[in-house]
Amino acid sequence: MEISGISDLPLHYGRVPAWLIPIMRRLSRAILDVMLLEWGPDKVVERLSNPLWFQAFNNVIGMDWDSSGSTTVTLGILKDIVVPRIDGLAVTGGKGRNALNVPKELEELPANFDIDSNRLAKMSKLIAKTDTTLLQDGHELYHHSLLVSEDGKWSVVQQGMNLSTRFARRYHWVSVSDPINEKHQGIAGRKVESVLNVHDSLGAKEVILDLLREEPRKIERLYLQATSRLKGISLDAWISLGTTGAISKEAKMIYMKPVNVNRVIDVLKNVKEYSPRNMEEALLLGVGPSTVRALSLISDLIYTEPPSYEDPVSVPYDPFKYAFAIGGKDGVPFPVNREMAFQVINTLEDFVASAKIEKKDKDMALNKLRELRFGVKEGT
Repeated sequence: MEISGISDLPLHYGRVPAWLIPIMRRLSRAILDVMLLEWGPDKVVERLSNPLWFQAFNNVIGMDWDSSGSTTVTLGILKDIVVPRIDGLAVTGGKGRNALNVPKELEELPANFDIDSNRLAKMSKLIAKTDTTLLQDGHELYHHSLLVSEDGKWSVVQQGMNLSTRFARRYHWVSVSDPINEKHQGIAGRKVESVLNVHDSLGAKEVILDLLREEPRKIERLYLQATSRLKGISLDAWISLGTTGAISKEAKMIYMKPVNVNRVIDVLKNVKEYSPRNMEEALLLGVGPSTVRALSLISDLIYTEPPSYEDPVSVPYDPFKYAFAIGGKDGVPFPVNREMAFQVINTLEDFVASAKIEKKDKDMALNKLRELRFGVKEGT
């Protein structure tokens, strides 16, 4: 087995065995109770926003150590067991069309949540747009969850799949105020070569925003001019040219994907009508991957302001050791040991029950002291 420091998330199409789901729920609930007692909801959100801490949690509860399902199943389990009114923590969104439910679910959170649901819904949408439009790495998003504490600490965990390579990629964000320009908390996945990374290029973003204010037909002419520079040059020669004229040596395969010029022109007409002040407004107005790909090509080949082509995958340590807690459903590093799993669950549940009793006793003692000192009962 090769440990490279990168989380590989191959696409798995199986299901979690029916007997394992109750174990995963009880174990997740027991771990969550300990985390809430020790840290509180804010810290739980922060920890789950770390891609490899998230992976370690997934491994501990018995999910595959290297599967795309580590995202969908783990977040699904968490959403099932979390009780927002009691835990001060909520998990919204989910897989497929469930991702679109984030705004509605935020609005329906109980009164103990001190949040601006409209702002969080906007952040949720912007982050999804960022990882599909400003970062084009060949992975199509199919899961999007927003986790939030009652005090407003939040994170987004979303996952995309690449059907060609059959690998998934998980993107983590935590309480950013400007996802267009701020960095991810981390990205778990296998590095790829062909990436259009406008997100990490301030110069390219500025040129693209200027282009969005131009007449759409001028953009069409510039795009045709840029593509004409590539005619007669093989892809290998193009990449190895160095900087000749305005052709960037870092240009990658991403630009070879076809762009529907007429559709891009329609988008540009709509965007220009509203004259976006910044990239955030442009994305919310409907600028998508094809438009950004076309404008990035113009930015690179006409205005010599290339976007980044660096894949921002970042993984600081390997979480595989946590798969040894109770085993994994696919038998790696060994089949789930049910007896061990229930021992861990019972130990954690006993600890939590004891801690809650101690807290109750402590609160009662403090109330008695207040009565003796002030002659009044708590709450009067």
